[in-house]
Amino acid sequence: MKLNYLHRLTALGLAVGMTAALAACGKSADESAASTAETAESTAESTAESASTEESAADAEYAYLADFSFSDAFDENGYLKGVTATDYVNLPDDYADITISADSGQVSDEDIDNYITSNVLSSFATDEQVTDRAAADGDTVNIDYVGRIDGVAFDGGNTNGGGADLKLGSGTYIDNFEEQIVGHTPGETFDVTVTFPEDYGNEDLNGKEAVFETTLNYIKESVTPELTDDWVKENLGESMSLNSVDELKAFVKSTMLYDNQASDVYTALHDKVSYTDELPQIALDYYRDVLLYRIYTNAQKYGTDMNTLLSSGMMGSSYDSVDAYLADANDSIKSITQQALLMQAVAEKMGFKCDTETMNADFGRYYGTTDPSQYVTAYGENYVKMNVLQSDVMQNLIDNVKYE
Repeated sequence: MKLNYLHRLTALGLAVGMTAALAACGKSADESAASTAETAESTAESTAESASTEESAADAEYAYLADFSFSDAFDENGYLKGVTATDYVNLPDDYADITISADSGQVSDEDIDNYITSNVLSSFATDEQVTDRAAADGDTVNIDYVGRIDGVAFDGGNTNGGGADLKLGSGTYIDNFEEQIVGHTPGETFDVTVTFPEDYGNEDLNGKEAVFETTLNYIKESVTPELTDDWVKENLGESMSLNSVDELKAFVKSTMLYDNQASDVYTALHDKVSYTDELPQIALDYYRDVLLYRIYTNAQKYGTDMNTLLSSGMMGSSYDSVDAYLADANDSIKSITQQALLMQAVAEKMGFKCDTETMNADFGRYYGTTDPSQYVTAYGENYVKMNVLQSDVMQNLIDNVKYE
């Protein structure tokens, strides 16, 4: 399934950011961690080698996470089990009387066309090997080369016939290597002469001139499919029940309007309500465990303990212990819990529930595919119901907003 970009939520598994399709409003913890993962993984793995093979005290305390399920906290209608949200959220009578900027309710035909081109058609683009023109700046080319210094090939300077893709003008290669490819035609073999920087980091190469015998294999061009009713039906008919260009445009417009307005609507709603000082412990514990489960599973993956993993910085920030991590996350856990309670409170007021029939009927409105089965398998049916319920609530609020 290629339409991940059409999902109104980044990923159904990111439970912390999944309430009411509002995950897109902020950067998830997983995204933050991804930026440091490459270096942090090696840190975690090397640290794990010196860690005790015995389970740490923290891991023993949180061993129950081995049986964690995203659906544990929710009932068959997508509500928090045993929780009446209106006991904790004070909703005024005019809670649904929301006014937002008129700009949020506008999506032009040009916006829709650009979105489809950039996010839909580009995902189905195919690469074509072009051999009948010269390479130009900005092209992606495929090359082979053998690098030599004083006529002698050196380690690491050879593609060994495997071909390497290079975008000309990207500055990926040293000196003016890329500039010397511009103007050559696929099939040509030519010399590219460069000088390694003095601080290149390899004593055998620092500051030395090298000649790369280079073969331009082909120019790679991306070919985007033409948007037609037949193309939509063939590629999106089964997965999304979209069978024409008009249907796709209507779906994209709805998605863009939802994304444009959800944050503003939630903020306006949040500003109208107040919360009790005490929140339901089952909800606080659940959203705490969502955070901890990610740490627990990564610790298992790298064969280390939770404290060691957190101290490595792999999860985005470095903490001395699980306790220190939770202390820092306490406000976020409270905020997430309030958000979940608010959306459920509105659902209670509206009389909305999400049984299995509703889940199957409404899932495709929000998540880019009409089949929720893969998400149900991964996260449990009740968790998926919770997300569909909250999306239905938000859509209803959006449908009734006023603009200024």
